[in-house]
Amino acid sequence: MQEKVIDQNERRRLMAIVARAPRTAIEEALVAFGPLPPHRELRKAQTGLVTLRGRIGGGGAAFNLGEATVTRTSIRLETGEIGHAYALGRDAKKARLSALIDAAFQSPVLHERIVGKVFEPLARNEADDERQKAEETAATKVDFFTLVRGED
Repeated sequence: MQEKVIDQNERRRLMAIVARAPRTAIEEALVAFGPLPPHRELRKAQTGLVTLRGRIGGGGAAFNLGEATVTRTSIRLETGEIGHAYALGRDAKKARLSALIDAAFQSPVLHERIVGKVFEPLARNEADDERQKAEETAATKVDFFTLVRGED
């Protein structure tokens, strides 16, 4: 059996969607996915800090902006695929579910189902949220104009 080559750019893009999604949305998507594949934790969820770097104007010298709390974990499916995930904050359950999704994405058997049942609904939710924010922002737009008095 020939193994499917995983597109790392697609994996990166789709895991970014999972990282931005709230845990409740991930849980709902996994309910639609069905029973989770057998797996075990390679690295239990660990919470720590990462340094945030910034640049003024996008091109200036880098500086330390501050720190953020993140939780990371790694999971291995019984079929051998390994998933890794980092979640902003202390949400260990979100990190575990995200790592499980990453591992399932790499599985030739689960790949299409995880894309259709998890990634696509999460991407739609994210697009809907962005559209709603844009509409709310547009509703507050104020057009300024100047009346000219007299002669210039």
